[in-house]
Amino acid sequence: MTPKDARVLIVGAGPTGLLLAAELHRRGVPCRLIDAHDAPLHWDRATVVHPRSLEVFESLGILDPFLAIGVKQRTARLHSGGDVLGVIDLATCGSRHGFNLGISEEVTESILTDYLRRRGGDVMRATRLVALEQRRDGIVAAIESGGAHEETSVDWVVGCDGLHSTTRELSGIDLAGHDIPEPWAVFDVTLRGWSEPFEANYAYLEAIPVILTALPKERWRVYLRPSGPDSDLVADALATIGRYHPEVAFDGVANPTRFHCHTKVATRYRSGRVLLAGDAAHVCSPSQGHGMNSGLQDAFNLAWKLALVCSGESSADLLDSYEVERRPVAETITASGDAAEHAHTLVDPAERRARDRELRRVFADPTSRHHEVIAEAELDIDYSASPIVMGDTDATLHPGGRLPDTVPVRFPNGERCFLHELAHRAGHTALVIAGSCDGADGVAGVEESVRAAADPSVIETTVVLASEPSDERWPRLDGTTSEALGVDGIAVLAVRPDGHVGLRADRDHARSLVAYQSLLRSGRR
Repeated sequence: MTPKDARVLIVGAGPTGLLLAAELHRRGVPCRLIDAHDAPLHWDRATVVHPRSLEVFESLGILDPFLAIGVKQRTARLHSGGDVLGVIDLATCGSRHGFNLGISEEVTESILTDYLRRRGGDVMRATRLVALEQRRDGIVAAIESGGAHEETSVDWVVGCDGLHSTTRELSGIDLAGHDIPEPWAVFDVTLRGWSEPFEANYAYLEAIPVILTALPKERWRVYLRPSGPDSDLVADALATIGRYHPEVAFDGVANPTRFHCHTKVATRYRSGRVLLAGDAAHVCSPSQGHGMNSGLQDAFNLAWKLALVCSGESSADLLDSYEVERRPVAETITASGDAAEHAHTLVDPAERRARDRELRRVFADPTSRHHEVIAEAELDIDYSASPIVMGDTDATLHPGGRLPDTVPVRFPNGERCFLHELAHRAGHTALVIAGSCDGADGVAGVEESVRAAADPSVIETTVVLASEPSDERWPRLDGTTSEALGVDGIAVLAVRPDGHVGLRADRDHARSLVAYQSLLRSGRR
């Protein structure tokens, strides 16, 4: 058995495992990433990157390669019976990235692999996990590569190895749920004669449901429910598209594939020193594009917590918050996916008409339409029920909420940025935000007490933001922005590395920060 050369073994080098490994390396946690495939996949069917995932990539400094390659999908249109039922306009989602990005999953993996390598990591390919033995002080993992057998000792194992996760099975964790009976199919194509805007997605809820998602170079990924087990997939898709666009023809069909999907969530996300993330923890219908995105956000949530535990700054109990925060997201997207599956496969004419009436009602109402938009963007994720957030829960920007990325900040020298850019850190950021207060002396006093209370192993930096008019020593928010954030007086926010608010304190600022840091160390209330 080899001695510990890594603190964490990550199994599976899809987007979830790649992001987790890179984020652990960024925080100085040695880890080993293995994958059973001998090379990256040349093509994979997932394609849509949602606005929240784009925010994650921006925080890591890797958004530009995605934007350079992908195509912005600004709207999604739902059709039935020859008509448009509703439009999801992502410009209204509340993110500066008001669009989905169309980019095939293997390209996403290549960008994340480059990011991992820049952080000092890499993928150990053609390597399988074959056994696990949990001990009091760690795990002995048996892996096989090229016919060679090796036992390695690590502190933690994270299974990012998909639906048929070996990690999950070896840990005795069940995957509960059901199979989706109706099969899916997919292929890539060029649409000759297409007259609609290219930067969009189109869903057609007809007898043969079809979804078109825009890809680079004016290609499309076509998802459909085949008419039969041996049907012609191109003819199936054209039967539906032709009802709306009879002039359209398909050119350059590539990668036609049939597949089955599932609605399942792991009964536990943690068993001792083993954790699950991505498709190893949850699988859902592909109809809304949440599978890969939720896996990326699992990794983003887990990495900073696991790093604190590996460094000895926090108890292992902190890791229980990972499931508390991320499992509700999995339950939401699986339930939503089942609802979409049901809507796609209705055959009774009366039921289809009722479905269409309900969808028209949803999109005609501004409130319910906005709910659909933010759910599509994955900006409806809130961790306010987490055991590791605390503070003033009735505030606009409350504990567990996401720090918005649309709040402008102006520096005394005239430079500008957005509020969330000040909090893109490997550790926490303490934001001291002054609304209407007793003046600069009051702000300076809070700043001094917060800096004195901040533990550098948790709080990486402290930033003061004041409203106009203010002392020129600090960056500024305008007064209306402070009001929009619900700041009346002085508020202190501890912003987590994943961009969610861990603490909000509108009074007793330093004492509250000390209590929050103690909460993170213990991992439980």
